[in-house]
Amino acid sequence: MQKTGSVDLSLHYGKAPSWLFNRMVSLSKPIIEAIIYEYGRDEFLKRLSDPFWFQSFGCVLGFDWQSSGLTTTTCAALKLAISKDDGIKVAGGKGKYSKDTLKEIENTSDFFNLGYKKIETLKYASKMSAKVDNNCLQDGYSLYHHTFVFTENGDWIVIQQGMKNEYARRYHWSSSSLTSFIEEPHKSIFGNIKESNVLDLTSKENKEIRKASVDLVKDNPIHLKKYFSFQSNLLEFQNFEKITFPKRHHIISSDISKNGWQSLQKAYELQVKDYEELVALEGIGQKTLKSLALISELIYGNEISWKDSAKFAYCVGGKDKIPFEIDKSHYDDVILNLKEAIELAKLEKTEKIKAIKRLVKILS
Repeated sequence: MQKTGSVDLSLHYGKAPSWLFNRMVSLSKPIIEAIIYEYGRDEFLKRLSDPFWFQSFGCVLGFDWQSSGLTTTTCAALKLAISKDDGIKVAGGKGKYSKDTLKEIENTSDFFNLGYKKIETLKYASKMSAKVDNNCLQDGYSLYHHTFVFTENGDWIVIQQGMKNEYARRYHWSSSSLTSFIEEPHKSIFGNIKESNVLDLTSKENKEIRKASVDLVKDNPIHLKKYFSFQSNLLEFQNFEKITFPKRHHIISSDISKNGWQSLQKAYELQVKDYEELVALEGIGQKTLKSLALISELIYGNEISWKDSAKFAYCVGGKDKIPFEIDKSHYDDVILNLKEAIELAKLEKTEKIKAIKRLVKILS
């Protein structure tokens, strides 16, 4: 698994007009068929996981190049354009639809030859990719969109998006080279905005922080109570904002909810073997992981790295008339011509195969 990048977009509200969305679906289908036909499903997933390619694809379909809606609308169009005959399933979506992801994955067992173990692996990938971007990569963006795309072979990608103030940030994941969910799963993160005080707990620079966090939990979190004070069912750092370490930044205040503390106790009882198991535990959230990181720095002297490792193409115009207004008749011609080109390519390939077979028959 690699997270292959992220993109920052301006946050736009509303939805695509039906005349545009229906055409986006119609244009998506022949493009998808062409890529799968020429290069295969793996290549199609690879392209979706590339934030630049996905952005260009959304622009080709006519959506605003800088809008957060490009992500949600393009994914929704893909969901309608792709069928099980393509050997690909698109699950999840924006808001309430993201909560249906796991159920949609389970339901594919009816038409994809995926056993129970593979289905559970896909569900785990969906849950962990969301948990890591929400809790381990603490850049202030709250996820509101989660699309999980996978093939009948069990390969998958994730396209998910979070919002913060007037901006949205999109994250792409791919299963093509799975190594770790919790150590630099991304090749790079692209964005127009550099955030300050971003806690990326997947960074290699925070490897010792992750290890120390697990050690703290395995050694019984009851020993951590001296670093907290109970106030209204919250465990809060005791005036840590005033503490300054030599050659380091100030520790940022944080808290752990009562449920978070119970989850730490559960992690101790289970004796989690590594940081991934800790992150995967229900109830272990952003504040708990941040608190463990800060205590690790305080006790072990492992300095935390605070970095935001976060940087867009037209065919038919743009929804907001940028760079030019969409010509609906031209859009329809593009769809028709592309469909005809694909059918012709299929026919030509069939004829080539027949010719090769005739040649082999003559020579044998």
